[in-house]
Amino acid sequence: MKKGIHPEYKKTTATCACGNVMEVGSTRDEIKVEICSACHPFFTGKQKLVDTAGRIDRFRKKFAGFDASKMAK
Repeated sequence: MKKGIHPEYKKTTATCACGNVMEVGSTRDEIKVEICSACHPFFTGKQKLVDTAGRIDRFRKKFAGFDASKMAK
C-alpha cells in the first residue's frame, strides 16, 4: 500500500434513530443511521412499521375495496 493516500481509520460512534449508540471503526467522525440491530424487525422479532410521508395510509385507501378472490378466475 502506498503511504499518505489512504484516509485515517479510527474508532467512531454510530447513532441510531431509536437512540442506540454503538462504537464502530470508520473513516468518518460520526455516523447516523435510521435502523440498527436493536430496532430492526429481523433481529427483534417484532413487526414495526416505519411510515414515511403517509405511504401506508395511501396504500390502504387505494386498496380498501380490493377483492383478491375476483382476480383468481
